[in-house]
Amino acid sequence: MPRFSIVVPSHGVAGRLSQALDSVLAQSFGDFELIPVCDAPDVPAADVAAEYAGRDSRVAPVHSPPSAGLAGARNTGLRAAVGGHVLFLDGDDVLVPGALAALDARLDAVGDVDVLYTEHERTPWWAGAPTNPAAALLAGAPDGAFSPDRAPRLTGVALPAWSAVYRRAFLVEQDITFPGNHFTDVGFGGLAALRAERVAVLRAVVVRHLLRRQGNRLNLPGGHHTELLDQIELVLTRAAREGVPAARLEPLFEQLFAAVLKTAAHPRRLPSGRRAFFRRASALYRRHRPAGHRPPGGSLGVQHRLLASGSYAAFRALRAANRRTARASALLPRPRGLRTRLRYAAALRLPLDENLVVYCAYWGRGYACNPAAIHAKARELAPHLRAVFLVEPDAVGSMPKDVEYAVIGSRAYWEVLARAKYLVNNANFADAVVKRPGSVHLQTQHGTPLKKMGADQAEHPVVAAATGSMAKLLARVDRWDYNLTSNRHSTQMWERAFPSAHETLEYGYPRNDVYCTASAADVARVRRELGVPDGRKALLYAPTHRDHATGFETGLDLAEFCEAIGDEYVLLLRAHYFYDRGPGRGAGGGRIIDVTGHRSSEDVCLAADALITDYSSIMFDYANLDRPIVVYADDWDVYRETRGVYFDLMECPPGRVARTPGELAAVFRDGGWADRSAAALRAAFRERFCQFDDGRAAERVVRRVLLGEPPESIPPVTPLAERVPAPAAATLLRS
Repeated sequence: MPRFSIVVPSHGVAGRLSQALDSVLAQSFGDFELIPVCDAPDVPAADVAAEYAGRDSRVAPVHSPPSAGLAGARNTGLRAAVGGHVLFLDGDDVLVPGALAALDARLDAVGDVDVLYTEHERTPWWAGAPTNPAAALLAGAPDGAFSPDRAPRLTGVALPAWSAVYRRAFLVEQDITFPGNHFTDVGFGGLAALRAERVAVLRAVVVRHLLRRQGNRLNLPGGHHTELLDQIELVLTRAAREGVPAARLEPLFEQLFAAVLKTAAHPRRLPSGRRAFFRRASALYRRHRPAGHRPPGGSLGVQHRLLASGSYAAFRALRAANRRTARASALLPRPRGLRTRLRYAAALRLPLDENLVVYCAYWGRGYACNPAAIHAKARELAPHLRAVFLVEPDAVGSMPKDVEYAVIGSRAYWEVLARAKYLVNNANFADAVVKRPGSVHLQTQHGTPLKKMGADQAEHPVVAAATGSMAKLLARVDRWDYNLTSNRHSTQMWERAFPSAHETLEYGYPRNDVYCTASAADVARVRRELGVPDGRKALLYAPTHRDHATGFETGLDLAEFCEAIGDEYVLLLRAHYFYDRGPGRGAGGGRIIDVTGHRSSEDVCLAADALITDYSSIMFDYANLDRPIVVYADDWDVYRETRGVYFDLMECPPGRVARTPGELAAVFRDGGWADRSAAALRAAFRERFCQFDDGRAAERVVRRVLLGEPPESIPPVTPLAERVPAPAAATLLRS
């Protein structure tokens, strides 16, 4: 039997789960079992847990449905546990180094107590000093093991469940489990403290609680706040049944109703039903108030007396007065120009247009990427919706004739942004755009992250400086309702990079649908449009942007490269979208075709028989075609250090890797670019990064987001082995 069973619920924390598990597995004390609790076998967190279980036999994942909530997940883990003592660790928190050794030593010193309370550290997600709120509560406790009567302020309700260690036999014998629904720590901690006979404290930090950017999810608005009263009633009813002495009941009562008054004083937490909440809380207060209870002094005491008397109108007036004295005016960012601001403000007061969808791609560069693919599918499945694309003035000429658009900054631009029910973007809307209640913002993204993104960029000064205000970036992220991903890697990295409350849609990238739906005729048509000569193999060279460089630099002499690989190849050059043009169509004696200005990167990929790239996310999209990919990594070490990356591309490339121009040319001269070794690397890469792009991503997005269909009715993803990618021209020539 292991010394400790460590239960780690993982719902919604796939991006941080690995650091939680690592913090346990790295402990110097190794006599434990680690039980990650996942929603189902096929969710992102389950993938992470399964990987760890494959590496370490102490990791034993179990599953609990999302409908069971945090309480159900913890109870599932508790039922699976066989250790002598149980710890509950949230999936986005960590154990501090040496934590288990300290717990083991303390338990040896005090014996098998029912509950060992510990300190914890609350660490701000971004900036600020950590705090240790448990330290003051534990400071007055006796030094050894003791009866709860000797430390009445250790009620169990003022500490989270993960700030204590529980003797498993005690929990089983007393049938103590986590009560259902929200605020389960209050019920569980209170019941455990009421039934415990011997407890002790460890005056050392065990858990580092990593605060979410939005704070505790329980503090978000919603009817779930009424469930706090359920937990309080459960604990106080049990206390009354067991005849808890007044010395213990008094602090328990005070701590529970401090939480009640905190909720009642924040009207935004309860969008409706505030009076009913107050009325029920008042009844509980009067029913369970200890004999001789005296309210505290000051404003808090006034709140106690008003709650006891049920005077909701007076309580509301007091709350409003307190808020008026503390409130500081906050100004919304505004569009430039007084007249424009006034028009936008007026439009914001008008009802939302339930049938208006606003699209934007690459900050207004035109009709492209995921927004364009969603728009095209919406025309088919939701023809009642009016669509408007937002474009910069110089992109107007490239817009399809039958697509309505508004020029960014114009009067029409601000009007549609103010009125649209749906807003779809692969980047972000301007800071001045207000997220209206009832509107739906869909972030489609425009690639799979190899390089660090969002909040993760803060670790890299060059990138952070170019990104600008992180606070403004995250304010834009807060407008998202949905975020689209094309693989589990993206799901996890976006969760880290863009910490917010949006819902992740693992539907695939709509722009990549064409890789499964295009025909041989489509491939031939695109090659003709791009000017690819018949009988030649087309190599797409698509380098990414360098944050540490200025201007477009290929890092490769393209003319020399073409000369070295022979006449059977032509090179399609596509610079990063930050740059309007490459070296020109005529460079390299006609064997280099500049396709940087071509509207559709998907068309360019269809035309190419192979891809040459460095670290561009185009490799993840191109892999859906199951065609050869060669990585030209002449400055990988510099790029990795200055830009930051999420994984080592050199350890799991999509094909052959070349470090110098000579190596790159040799790969094509000797056929290594398309040999069995390259194919095996590509197959592993596809398994990891082509999970959801099956040709029906746009349909899934339209049905779920624009038509509001329930998740269970959305078409499932076709397995990778059953997909048939668009054929390459070189393949057609051989057949």
